[in-house]
Amino acid sequence: MADTTEPERFELDSVHTGLLDCVEVNLAVLADHAHGPGTHLRLGAPLRFAWWPGGDGLPTVDPPLDVQLDAACRLLGLRPVRRERFARGDLLDPVRWDGATHYIVADAHDMPWLPYHGQAHMDHSFLLSAGPGSRHVTDAYRVETRWGAAVPGSWVFSPPELSGIGPGEVITFEALPPPPVAALPPTAYAAGDPDTEAVESYLAAYEACEDRALAVERLTAETWLLARTRRLHVKYRALHAGRREDQAERDLLGAWDKVVEQTYLAHRRVSRGRAEPPGVVDRLRAVLANEVRILGQTTPTPGAPGDAATGPAQASGRARYEALRRRVAAVAAAVLGVAEEPLLNGAEFASYASFSSFRLVEIVERLEDELGHELGADELVPENLRRVDDLCRIAR
Repeated sequence: MADTTEPERFELDSVHTGLLDCVEVNLAVLADHAHGPGTHLRLGAPLRFAWWPGGDGLPTVDPPLDVQLDAACRLLGLRPVRRERFARGDLLDPVRWDGATHYIVADAHDMPWLPYHGQAHMDHSFLLSAGPGSRHVTDAYRVETRWGAAVPGSWVFSPPELSGIGPGEVITFEALPPPPVAALPPTAYAAGDPDTEAVESYLAAYEACEDRALAVERLTAETWLLARTRRLHVKYRALHAGRREDQAERDLLGAWDKVVEQTYLAHRRVSRGRAEPPGVVDRLRAVLANEVRILGQTTPTPGAPGDAATGPAQASGRARYEALRRRVAAVAAAVLGVAEEPLLNGAEFASYASFSSFRLVEIVERLEDELGHELGADELVPENLRRVDDLCRIAR
């Protein structure tokens, strides 16, 4: 009997694809689909420096799949309920691939929609669902490569066109309520973090590697990953403090960009048989040290504003603030025609298709009617009206 199931469709516009690696980016798609736009930015909450042994003897900051899946469960409310290996050719099996959406991790070398196809080997994720006589692939990954650009999109393939993919893993998730923002990791380096011994052992391995071509090539990927994770963290950190990135954070991200550029230039020279430019690892060491100073500053989170989190009225202050948040979220949700929970978890009003300047005015006016007083006119500027907690700070 022919499969007539209509595959699930995914909206990719809400995902900050340029801030995510090729494994977590499609977890981000699932998170926003299940819990609302902006949910995926929770992946940027943890801030630490950790590395794992790489297959070529050099350490890597690229987390194993198990670590990525644990983060999806803890931060995004995505719990794996089925996980199994599949072999090359199994994507042809119509029984295995029913109407559900599956999260797949396999070798990018075998994926025909990517510039890595036939060029490079690395773990890569995508979403797969079966339609009538076809397979629907969704992949939100975005990056420039020497073979062209990977761009977010959805594609329809016949089963034989995907027959070269495998071996790999197929994972199906159950959506659970994500934890409240206040329960997420603090947006700052904690005391004694990062582990200086871990940082130095990581850097020393690249300094001591005798195969300089291998070391510098690997560092191009490593610095790129580190820079992306910092961009994601700064985005999360600013969003959940109700502000834009500050100048110190922008300067830090600019410094990370310079590390990536210098490392890539060094790789190009070494790959052509030229001398390795000095200072590549030293520059990486310097920016890692500098970010502790900049990102070691705690920023307030929406569930715990400064004046409600201190003093003898701490508990009652938090309760009053949470009650206000729920009133604001209810008003905004009614105007936008969306669920309240994603708004309470930090989703921006503008991340919804129903949002416009007219809707923003309506939110403000309805909120003033709900609260029985006008909001301060000098504070009613777009930068202050992006999220529930922005309005709460004005309304209190």
